[in-house]
Amino acid sequence: QVQLVESGGGLVQPGGSLRLSCAGSGFTFRSSAMNWYRQAPGKERELVARISSSGGNTNYAESVKGRFTISRDNAKNTVYLQMNSLKPEDTAVYYCNALTYYALSYWGQGTQVTVSS
Repeated sequence: QVQLVESGGGLVQPGGSLRLSCAGSGFTFRSSAMNWYRQAPGKERELVARISSSGGNTNYAESVKGRFTISRDNAKNTVYLQMNSLKPEDTAVYYCNALTYYALSYWGQGTQVTVSS
């Protein structure tokens, strides 16, 4: 049974930081690309950051470049999203996504991030 479990969301003031974690199980984590998406109320889900299976390649949405960092620990089957200098427009539900070697896509349940004073 595939599971992706996100954690680390919450309420933070503008300019603050949060670190999201996503623990995967039930699939070959180390050979899967991992992605973080987000969806704000009334908006489409958008890709925030992605990391290759080895961790050697990363990509970011323009809106988060220089503020967010994606990383992974294949020994722990976990991917992270470090979010710094948070802005109110970063408020959204953040989803972890796995794209396996065989192009299967799995999703976590999402974690709420709210940036507000």
